[in-house]
Amino acid sequence: MSRETRMTEERLIRQATDVLIESLGVVEATRFLTLKREGRLESVERHRAWQRELDKKLFFAEAFGAEQESKAGEE
Repeated sequence: MSRETRMTEERLIRQATDVLIESLGVVEATRFLTLKREGRLESVERHRAWQRELDKKLFFAEAFGAEQESKAGEE
């Protein structure tokens, strides 16, 4: 059985880009590497969108259950 060794990040990137260029050509490899991933929000944007639509009372009730309800009665 052969033993795998991990490449450095630099070597991995170099080897992967070489394969892309050999397979696709320089123009298409560059195009592939610069494609924008549509439909994906940056994590902070996604979190803010989730917060805007959040029903906080329902969320806390589901997350903390009776514990949250008892604390609310103390206020």
